[in-house]
Amino acid sequence: MAKIKKGDLVQVITGAKAERGGDRGKQGKVLRVFPDSNRVLVEGINRVTKHTKVGQSQRGTKTGGIEVVEATIHISNVALVDPSTKKPTRVGFRTETVERNGKKREVRVRVAKSSGKDI
Repeated sequence: MAKIKKGDLVQVITGAKAERGGDRGKQGKVLRVFPDSNRVLVEGINRVTKHTKVGQSQRGTKTGGIEVVEATIHISNVALVDPSTKKPTRVGFRTETVERNGKKREVRVRVAKSSGKDI
Protein backbone atom coordinates (compact mmCIF):
# COMPACT_ATOMS: atom_id res chain seq x y z
CA MET A 1 0.00 0.00 0.00
CA ALA A 2 1.33 3.42 -0.92
CA LYS A 3 1.83 6.19 1.58
CA ILE A 4 0.74 8.89 -0.89
CA LYS A 5 -2.19 8.34 -3.23
CA LYS A 6 -4.05 10.26 -5.92
CA GLY A 7 -6.32 12.90 -4.38
CA ASP A 8 -4.25 13.35 -1.20
CA LEU A 9 -3.38 16.84 0.07
CA VAL A 10 0.41 17.14 0.31
CA GLN A 11 2.89 19.87 1.26
CA VAL A 12 6.32 20.47 -0.28
CA ILE A 13 8.95 20.12 2.45
CA THR A 14 12.17 20.81 0.50
CA GLY A 15 13.54 23.34 -1.97
CA ALA A 16 13.49 27.11 -2.09
CA LYS A 17 10.97 29.05 -0.01
CA ALA A 18 7.96 30.62 -1.71
CA GLU A 19 9.28 34.17 -1.19
CA ARG A 20 12.42 33.20 -3.15
CA GLY A 21 10.43 31.79 -6.04
CA GLY A 22 10.30 28.17 -4.86
CA ASP A 23 7.53 25.84 -3.76
CA ARG A 24 8.51 24.90 -0.18
CA GLY A 25 5.55 25.25 2.16
CA LYS A 26 2.96 25.17 -0.60
CA GLN A 27 0.14 22.66 -0.44
CA GLY A 28 -1.61 20.97 -3.34
CA LYS A 29 -3.66 17.97 -4.39
CA VAL A 30 -1.94 14.94 -5.93
CA LEU A 31 -3.12 14.59 -9.53
CA ARG A 32 -1.12 11.47 -10.43
CA VAL A 33 1.38 9.07 -8.85
CA PHE A 34 4.23 7.45 -10.80
CA PRO A 35 5.30 4.50 -8.59
CA ASP A 36 7.97 3.20 -11.00
CA SER A 37 9.98 6.45 -10.75
CA ASN A 38 8.82 7.45 -7.21
CA ARG A 39 7.40 10.77 -8.43
CA VAL A 40 4.10 12.60 -8.00
CA LEU A 41 2.29 15.28 -10.00
CA VAL A 42 0.90 17.94 -7.65
CA GLU A 43 -1.61 20.61 -8.62
CA GLY A 44 0.02 24.08 -8.74
CA ILE A 45 3.48 22.82 -7.70
CA ASN A 46 6.69 22.74 -9.80
CA ARG A 47 5.22 24.71 -12.68
CA VAL A 48 7.50 24.87 -15.74
CA THR A 49 7.21 26.60 -19.11
CA LYS A 50 6.91 24.18 -21.99
CA HIS A 51 7.42 25.12 -25.63
CA THR A 52 5.14 23.17 -27.95
CA LYS A 53 5.45 23.07 -31.72
CA VAL A 54 2.96 25.19 -33.65
CA GLY A 55 0.45 23.16 -35.65
CA GLN A 56 -3.15 23.15 -36.76
CA SER A 57 -6.07 21.18 -35.41
CA GLN A 58 -8.88 19.70 -37.53
CA ARG A 59 -10.95 22.89 -37.31
CA GLY A 60 -8.04 25.07 -38.42
CA THR A 61 -7.23 26.68 -35.08
CA LYS A 62 -3.57 27.25 -34.26
CA THR A 63 -2.05 25.16 -31.51
CA GLY A 64 1.30 25.39 -29.78
CA GLY A 65 3.37 28.16 -28.30
CA ILE A 66 4.53 28.62 -24.71
CA GLU A 67 2.39 27.06 -21.99
CA VAL A 68 2.89 26.61 -18.25
CA VAL A 69 2.36 23.06 -16.96
CA GLU A 70 3.08 21.14 -13.76
CA ALA A 71 6.11 18.85 -13.71
CA THR A 72 6.59 15.86 -11.43
CA ILE A 73 8.32 16.11 -8.07
CA HIS A 74 10.05 13.33 -6.16
CA ILE A 75 7.86 11.64 -3.56
CA SER A 76 10.45 12.21 -0.82
CA ASN A 77 10.11 15.98 -1.23
CA VAL A 78 6.42 16.03 -0.25
CA ALA A 79 4.65 15.08 2.98
CA LEU A 80 1.03 14.19 3.53
CA VAL A 81 -1.02 16.88 5.29
CA ASP A 82 -2.73 15.81 8.53
CA PRO A 83 -6.48 16.49 8.09
CA SER A 84 -6.93 17.61 11.72
CA THR A 85 -3.93 19.97 12.11
CA LYS A 86 -3.37 20.97 8.44
CA LYS A 87 0.37 20.40 8.92
CA PRO A 88 2.66 17.88 7.21
CA THR A 89 3.00 14.51 8.92
CA ARG A 90 4.51 11.10 8.40
CA VAL A 91 2.29 8.17 7.51
CA GLY A 92 1.92 4.93 9.43
CA PHE A 93 -0.28 1.88 9.00
CA ARG A 94 -2.63 0.00 11.32
CA THR A 95 -4.26 -3.33 10.57
CA GLU A 96 -7.91 -3.88 11.38
CA THR A 97 -10.12 -6.93 11.06
CA VAL A 98 -13.27 -6.09 9.14
CA GLU A 99 -16.17 -8.47 8.61
CA ARG A 100 -17.91 -8.31 5.23
CA ASN A 101 -20.52 -10.82 4.06
CA GLY A 102 -19.61 -13.16 6.89
CA LYS A 103 -15.88 -13.20 6.04
CA LYS A 104 -13.18 -11.65 8.18
CA ARG A 105 -10.47 -9.69 6.36
CA GLU A 106 -7.34 -7.85 7.43
CA VAL A 107 -7.42 -4.23 6.19
CA ARG A 108 -4.51 -1.78 6.38
CA VAL A 109 -5.50 1.75 7.33
CA ARG A 110 -3.29 4.83 6.85
CA VAL A 111 -2.71 6.76 10.07
CA ALA A 112 -1.15 10.20 10.66
CA LYS A 113 1.87 9.77 12.95
CA SER A 114 1.54 13.19 14.61
CA SER A 115 -2.12 12.98 15.65
CA GLY A 116 -2.85 9.26 15.37
CA LYS A 117 -6.02 9.93 13.36
CA ASP A 118 -7.07 7.99 10.25
CA ILE A 119 -6.39 9.53 6.86
